[in-house]
Amino acid sequence: MWADTLDELLAMADRIGVQRKWLQQPPKASWVHFDISLGKKAQAIAADAILTDRFGPVEHVARQRGDQAKLATIEAIRQRAWRQAANV
Repeated sequence: MWADTLDELLAMADRIGVQRKWLQQPPKASWVHFDISLGKKAQAIAADAILTDRFGPVEHVARQRGDQAKLATIEAIRQRAWRQAANV
């Protein structure tokens, strides 16, 4: 689970009962986030979190930066991954 801001992330963690001690952040993680269980994922979605895929965090940063080239690359990779998954 990740968010636009640390305050937003911590508020959602508190709302769904994820302990703050489980916060993942650099240098041990690539970005600030929580790894959550499927049950907590369902609670987060019920609390208005938006479901995304593994490309979501990179896509979010690219949107914030207005990096259209990066967004196009992400979309191409996402489409390829979906096609590969459909052929499995």
